[in-house]
Amino acid sequence: MKKNQKIALWGLSIIIIATFSFGGFIYFKHQSEKKIILATTTSTYDSGLLDYLLPVFEEQNGITVEILSVGTGQALSIGQSGDADVLLVHARTREDEFIANEYGIHRTCVMYNDFILVGPSSNPAHIQNQNLTTALNNLISAGENGTISFYSRGDGSGTHSKELALWDSVGFTPNAFNMTWYKETGASMGSTLIITNENQGYTLIDRGTWLATKATVDLVVVHEGDPILLNPYGAILINPEIHSGINFEMAREFVAFLVSEQGQTLINEYKVNGEQLFHADFGNCDKLTGCSTTSTEIEYWTNYNGNFTGFD
Repeated sequence: MKKNQKIALWGLSIIIIATFSFGGFIYFKHQSEKKIILATTTSTYDSGLLDYLLPVFEEQNGITVEILSVGTGQALSIGQSGDADVLLVHARTREDEFIANEYGIHRTCVMYNDFILVGPSSNPAHIQNQNLTTALNNLISAGENGTISFYSRGDGSGTHSKELALWDSVGFTPNAFNMTWYKETGASMGSTLIITNENQGYTLIDRGTWLATKATVDLVVVHEGDPILLNPYGAILINPEIHSGINFEMAREFVAFLVSEQGQTLINEYKVNGEQLFHADFGNCDKLTGCSTTSTEIEYWTNYNGNFTGFD
């Protein structure tokens, strides 16, 4: 074979190898991009719910879900900057503001649980079997008397927002800087519970995290059951018209899974030590938690969730 022919064949081989290599790179890159980023509350993570749900979704859809476990306030900020594809949060007023500002679209109710007050079994604030207003006022009085400490997340989370709304309902404004009994942890719900337990104080916690972790602490439920303590969770898609780089369609697949019959069944079936942590409420959130957008949610999401309109 002549030298020029050898050079030509060698060059052709390089081109063929490069073509296949580049094609493989494109394929690998495409495959690696089958991922969405979920910014969600620490309660959905600490409770173990996501560890239960995500393997089912990922196996069925071939989409990996990367979790950013933060407070609701931080999750909304992450969504606003376009650093997540989808949110799962629990602070309805702030969620509605997020939608109104067009950072997110097609919010839907997914599930709910409730908030509870926990504290030491000796209950020095004497709030067990009291109505919520009396319970909160007793906490304030006991705190001012130096009898108890209350531990707030103090992190702008949905739980922190709820706690502040509860204090406001009795005309009280807490201030960790000049109240020795009111302490802010700036930490997740799980970490705040640990700190509360170490100091035998009181805190507000979502029931899901409580049921998942109560065996590890020496605290008891001291108040529960008031309708104002209901805690709905909503999923929000990040608006692709504001952040074009997000994985919108894959994020929509994920939310559609959450509000499908399969996803809602899995949420209801998730239990720790025989106790149900969350209650699915897609399609019925108006009746269960007073949601004002139920019909709009059903109209949009039944196009993607297998025409499931919620459990009767």
